[in-house]
Amino acid sequence: MSDKIYRVNMSNLSYTIEDVPAKWMGLGGRGLTSTIVSEEVDPECHPLGPNNKLVFAPGLLSGTTAANSGRTSVGAKSPLTGGIKESNSGGTSAGIMAKLGVKALIIEGIPEDDNTFYHVHVTKNEVLIEPVPELVGKQNFEVLDEMLNRYNKKVAVMTIGTPGEMRMSIANISVKDPQGKFRSLGRGGLGAVMGSKKIKCITIDAENYKEVHYADPEKFKEASKVFTKSLKENPISGEGLPAFGTNVLVNIINEAGGLPSHNFRSGNSDNAEEICGETMAENIKERGGKTTHGCHAGCVIQCSQVYNDKEGHYLTSGFEYEMIWAFGANLGIKDLDMIAKIDALMDDIGVDAIETGVTLGLAADTDIIEFGDGERAYELLKYEVAKGTPLGRIVGSGTGNLGKIYGLVRVPVVKNQAIPAYEPRAVKGQGVTYATTPMGADHTAGYAVATNILNSGGYIDPLKKDGQLELSRNLQIATAAVDSTGMCIFVAFPALDDPKCLPALIDMINARFGINLTADDVTNLGENIIKIEREFNKKAGLTSSSDRLPEFMKYEPLPPHNTVWDFTDEELDSVWGYLDDK
Repeated sequence: MSDKIYRVNMSNLSYTIEDVPAKWMGLGGRGLTSTIVSEEVDPECHPLGPNNKLVFAPGLLSGTTAANSGRTSVGAKSPLTGGIKESNSGGTSAGIMAKLGVKALIIEGIPEDDNTFYHVHVTKNEVLIEPVPELVGKQNFEVLDEMLNRYNKKVAVMTIGTPGEMRMSIANISVKDPQGKFRSLGRGGLGAVMGSKKIKCITIDAENYKEVHYADPEKFKEASKVFTKSLKENPISGEGLPAFGTNVLVNIINEAGGLPSHNFRSGNSDNAEEICGETMAENIKERGGKTTHGCHAGCVIQCSQVYNDKEGHYLTSGFEYEMIWAFGANLGIKDLDMIAKIDALMDDIGVDAIETGVTLGLAADTDIIEFGDGERAYELLKYEVAKGTPLGRIVGSGTGNLGKIYGLVRVPVVKNQAIPAYEPRAVKGQGVTYATTPMGADHTAGYAVATNILNSGGYIDPLKKDGQLELSRNLQIATAAVDSTGMCIFVAFPALDDPKCLPALIDMINARFGINLTADDVTNLGENIIKIEREFNKKAGLTSSSDRLPEFMKYEPLPPHNTVWDFTDEELDSVWGYLDDK
């Protein structure tokens, strides 16, 4: 069974199933989504107009037995940054798309009838496009229940809530996970792009597919064993993350003085102990939840969890560091249960945890909300954002836009996208990534925290400039390549520390496809992806001045280290200058 490109034209509600062009054959995940967007989308188009495209692609190893390979990438021109965007997520869609033979699903055009939303169902031989007026105004879990009932649970589901229908820039695309909960294609407002295409949900047939083919099954099996062993034996991916989830980072980053608090006014939070991973794990154990489970099939890191309330009733799952930071330290909410309640609501309505939490942290500098007011945060999301009131639409437009509307100066964004949970003045390698990635402020684009704080791949002092430009550049290149495989970002920890890990990953790709990639080929792949993305952004109007952190970080010292952002424009421009000459 050869892979195909599934193309859906929403302008006339038609589809085609096409052979994969030779130039796309060796690509997957981010490499494929960014290539297709670069080749087929006018960089100057309106992100919510008919000429933008929404591209879904499993990674090169998705659908295989490779550990932690179950991530789906989605790409488009972002309504938030105005540039190219790739977001990836766990869940069930990547493996099922790969096993069905879907190399990429491309959504293009906009229906003439702006009042009708549609359900797109992808099977091996056809794509069904049907109006679903009964689902309009429904949130994610209700849509999920309807689709699981309709297809007897044998289906992958990707859906948007009402913020996506209303094309809000904080809207994400929610992906069903193996437990019947949601993971998020979160950043960049891609849920708004799906809403602009008038698609309420996409389902992928999980009943009538074949297993993926391996060019060399034995070689794949051998490499997979080495790779899995490396993940399990690493102290971070094999011990820390399974025990405490990603929220293990709260105390670590707080102690390093890099936990942004009260809208980036400090690198320490007074309530870190109340919201940290250790406290979360204690609550889970006492209340009968699950401290460990995976967000997609084949996950051996198992950093996710199920979090119950004090009575032992389910509250939320996938309760992650970025979410807990955004509403805990940044917005100042001390009650972990309240943050969990907000997390569950956000899963239902489909909004990005980082963009939403940072927007509300900024809103605390206005009269919209006060720091620490969890009830008000919940009400804003449920009764304003989800219903599309005027205030809800302002909040739903994201951090940068709220800052402009209220005339604020201290607005923590890069390329109009909210800065995540690592203070760039205190974790300078991460700041270089925020500034120079084509994606806008994105911690996953080049996770310098690994080396600045966690001592993976060596150690570079997070408070000094020395070595940070090279660190960020190398991590961004490696990440672009890893994002193309369908692998979870956390494979970076063993990849940085275990010399057997990365070769095993490359061996799996070679055994899967019968090719002979080398480490240099992987580096070239990562460089090429970033070059393509940067060229798109330049054509879209983003300039070198877009690769900058907020000005207030240059002159406002950050406690407790009282550091400022001190990289020059010339230094930041040097990160990718050499690519422009290639």
